[in-house]
Amino acid sequence: MLQQIIDRRLAGKNKSIGNRERFLRRYKQQIREAVRRAVDGRGIRDLERGEEVRIPKKDISEPVFHHGSGGQRDMVHPGNQEYVTGDRIQRPQGGGGKGQGKGQASDSGDGEDEFTFALSKEEFMQVFFEDLALPHLIRTQLAETPEWKTHRAGFSSDGTPNNLHVVRSMRGALGRRIALGGESRRELHALEDLVAQMLRQPSEDPAVKQQLKQAQERIAALKARLGLIPFLDPIDLRFRSRVRVPVPTSKAVMFCLMDVSGSMDEQRKELSKRFFILLYLFLTRHYEKIELVFIRHHTQAQEVSEDDFFHARETGGTVVSSALELMDQIIRERYNPTEWNIYGAQASDGDNWHHDSGRCRELLAEKLLPACRYYAYVQVAEEEQNLWEEYTRLGESHPNFAMRKAVEASEIYPVFRDLFKKEGATT
Repeated sequence: MLQQIIDRRLAGKNKSIGNRERFLRRYKQQIREAVRRAVDGRGIRDLERGEEVRIPKKDISEPVFHHGSGGQRDMVHPGNQEYVTGDRIQRPQGGGGKGQGKGQASDSGDGEDEFTFALSKEEFMQVFFEDLALPHLIRTQLAETPEWKTHRAGFSSDGTPNNLHVVRSMRGALGRRIALGGESRRELHALEDLVAQMLRQPSEDPAVKQQLKQAQERIAALKARLGLIPFLDPIDLRFRSRVRVPVPTSKAVMFCLMDVSGSMDEQRKELSKRFFILLYLFLTRHYEKIELVFIRHHTQAQEVSEDDFFHARETGGTVVSSALELMDQIIRERYNPTEWNIYGAQASDGDNWHHDSGRCRELLAEKLLPACRYYAYVQVAEEEQNLWEEYTRLGESHPNFAMRKAVEASEIYPVFRDLFKKEGATT
């Protein structure tokens, strides 16, 4: 049997979904490089949107049939006021296109334009997070406080007027009337036929007249009985029934810890911001609900709003353990690890009070890492100080802890891909 599959997805004007998907698959590598360049050049707030991707025309060229050189060809040029038959037309000097040709003028009139097309927000984010996965992703199900969703559950005999099902109620009323009056109606029809026959053949016999009188009285009694059956009774009413069922859901909280001490200049803070926004966008693709907790620290740590986290200019010394202690306190007060998937992201230049780094390692090993699904530390400085050395000892015994360096904006995306790449995938 011949089957036809019709793609009824909505497409824009003059667009073909099939051709677009085929194009994205064919030139995946060029699109991936274009997305990576776009990420490096964007601001923090503008990451989650579409992008115009430019691909050199030579990368998408395909073999075509064309006229070979030589031979004679006749062409008509309307509006010609400069040339007559037999004139030789000089080739244009240099490239004729508006591409990115460089160098000296040549004797070729061919230029090289770039092919430009727009990636939607969904396509951009799909390419952006391709081949990435959350390590140790085990979605914690909400057991004590689940989400509830209403489902249709047939009909019930009680409910609110706005849930009244008229058709079902009238169907029940009709069935009740048929059941209660069925026998009486059959007897009524039989007596009416008998009376009609007796009236067509009148008789002076007293017995026949008595029988006719009794039949008419019985007909009146049956009609009165049928008249007492209500057209619609309260027991006929049927209401749409809806029940609440628990829906297993999962939610996550992401802790963003950033060092704002005097050693963290604006460039390093910008690198940290880029990493945090990448992680947030990535987690939103895996969890229905996600909350953010922003913690800034110098010698003291405090929970701040997103705007203060990214723009406040408060500074001071460096005591990293203050941020870790505050994170542990917030987890105990607001985010039970049995109900929340907890992720931590810490960005620092590695500078810390030398007596405090060991305390940081102990806090992570004993309190935070057992409660976290994943904890990523990014150092935005090349020099390895005592904090890096202490954290290195953690990576050997805790698989849910990872640490990388990123000293330039162009390294944030590769470091992020390295932290969250799927098992067996190549970056």
